[in-house]
Amino acid sequence: MKVVLFACVENSFGSKIAEAYFNKFAPEKWKAISAGIGPAEKVHPNAILLMREEGIDVSHEKPQLLTRELQTKAEVAVIVCGSDECPVVYAKHVEEWNILDPAKMPIEEARRVRDAIKSKVLSLIEKLTLKPLKEPKNN
Repeated sequence: MKVVLFACVENSFGSKIAEAYFNKFAPEKWKAISAGIGPAEKVHPNAILLMREEGIDVSHEKPQLLTRELQTKAEVAVIVCGSDECPVVYAKHVEEWNILDPAKMPIEEARRVRDAIKSKVLSLIEKLTLKPLKEPKNN
């Protein structure tokens, strides 16, 4: 099973949304996990609300610490956040999405961020299914 790691600071909103969307639409033999460098106690209530609107329940999820072990499992890592506090992640392939923290936004703005995350996740899945990511060859 190939793994996509979604990383951020608290692992309570954006990265949890990305993980949930990826796992809902995941291509065969792929799964997502998420983690943060300073995990919150629980998933943000607005993340739970916004994902319920999409028919996805993230209320049972628990934020987890970003460890070296999680990073080594990842074929692809996505740094979801876009602040100076965002983690540095090591994986075979790393993307940076630079998404502002929806936890600090009114629900209407957070909903737009959720939709942007969904779009980015679907684009990532398309890339993974059309062109498998490979290590660059040294000539």
